[in-house]
Amino acid sequence: MKSGIQIVLWVLCVFFAYKIYDSINGPIAFNQIKTERYTKVIAKLKDIGNAQAAHKDVLGYYSDNLDSLVAFVDSAQYTLTQKRDSSFLEYDKIYRIDMLREVIVVDTLGFASVKDSLFGDSDRYKQMMFVPIKGKEDQRFTLSTDVLDNNGYRLPVFEVKVSKDIVLHDQDKYLVSEEKKVVSVDGVNGPDITLGSLTEVSTSGNWPTTYDTPKE
Repeated sequence: MKSGIQIVLWVLCVFFAYKIYDSINGPIAFNQIKTERYTKVIAKLKDIGNAQAAHKDVLGYYSDNLDSLVAFVDSAQYTLTQKRDSSFLEYDKIYRIDMLREVIVVDTLGFASVKDSLFGDSDRYKQMMFVPIKGKEDQRFTLSTDVLDNNGYRLPVFEVKVSKDIVLHDQDKYLVSEEKKVVSVDGVNGPDITLGSLTEVSTSGNWPTTYDTPKE
């Protein structure tokens, strides 16, 4: 009977030791996985943001469809221009003399491929609509667009995002729920990883600058 009690005590000791270890190591492992996955997701969001900036430069508005955005990158071209000051004499009917007029002349120098300018030889943009997380490869980013009225000026905006629930789908539910509540200068704030905004003119992401710094 004494031996049985000792065995039970040893089992309990091992169990509680494991729980203590897990309570310490679990959040550490979670943060490592979170950082790795956020880095991959943010890289894709940046590609989408660059493609959207090109779309607005060329067409004057943001794309509201990621497949259309990929097709745009495949085929679109930038117009390369040069601005220069010029002047000429024009007869003024009021003063009845030739007067010097100054103008800005825009010259078209040529064209450049959007794909080559943004992605070079890489074709990663063809998959930029998909969340780069194992087990969620078929999940797409959510893209929305709108037009804001700012003192009479109509300004196009866009927002592309993915829920942290998707990015951290196989992690501890409690740690994920706490991560979604983050409000910090050092963290990715809120329940989603987001680039852009539908409520203000912004093309920034909701992540700290540490995710913008190349890793060694």
